Amino acid sequence: MADEGKPSERYVRPPSAESQGEAPGRGRLKGRRILVVGGGQRTVDAATDPIGNGRAMSILFAREGASVAVADMNLPAAEETIARIAAEGGKAMAIEADISKPDQVARMVDEAAARLGGLDGLVLNVGVGVGALGLEGATPEDWDKTLAINLRGPMLTCRAALPKLADGASIVFISSIAGLVAGSRLPAYDASKAALGGLMRHVALEGARRGVRANIVAPGLVDTPLGRLATQGRPSRGRAPTPFGRQATGWEIAYAALFFISDESVYVNAQVMAVDSGMTGIS
Repeated sequence: MADEGKPSERYVRPPSAESQGEAPGRGRLKGRRILVVGGGQRTVDAATDPIGNGRAMSILFAREGASVAVADMNLPAAEETIARIAAEGGKAMAIEADISKPDQVARMVDEAAARLGGLDGLVLNVGVGVGALGLEGATPEDWDKTLAINLRGPMLTCRAALPKLADGASIVFISSIAGLVAGSRLPAYDASKAALGGLMRHVALEGARRGVRANIVAPGLVDTPLGRLATQGRPSRGRAPTPFGRQATGWEIAYAALFFISDESVYVNAQVMAVDSGMTGIS
């Protein structure tokens, strides 16, 4: 029996092979053609950066048998993702596009569909949080920039992609638990991620006519380059307790997206999955 009054050590969930990107592919996406928007990666410290969500998803989808179009506003970052896929023998291509610009969105979707021979899946892994903290620090300019990327960009992409997606295709929005609970202290970011739920449900409604599903993966605290950059600006983020005693990895977010992209979730539509070790449910 543990001594009463003695604090127990916080449980730390051991990473699995999937958590570390070391599990082999299982053919779950064989023959699929998927566009990952935001499949590059920000560099904070090249020597120590962990893998980001978009790169992990792109590599995982290719590992599972898909042909992947990796789109990013930073072409060299997308090309680095492509190089990693090619090193594993996967099939991928890079597209440079800024989804805050409508003309580039249309070109991105057209190019992906043409070069892949069609589209069976779309992942929207985009998001920025800019400006000072709190309503007092929010400016109209920061608000407009955030919503142009986090909300208008996904809307424009879905508008362009829906007619080109094959029947039974899947769309996955990468959101954040900031859309479910307050916490980022960036009003525009929280509002944009919450509004993404409304967009997702509308896309699911229109897509249902052809069996095209739309769902959201809402990550909690994730150890990615962008996550580390956010922690530099808000150190309390790095100290926030999590039920599993550690932050998620980009691979763990990628496997949640894989579930939604694959036929394993064929009857799941218009839903939000929080990947946060339970922060939004039990903390």
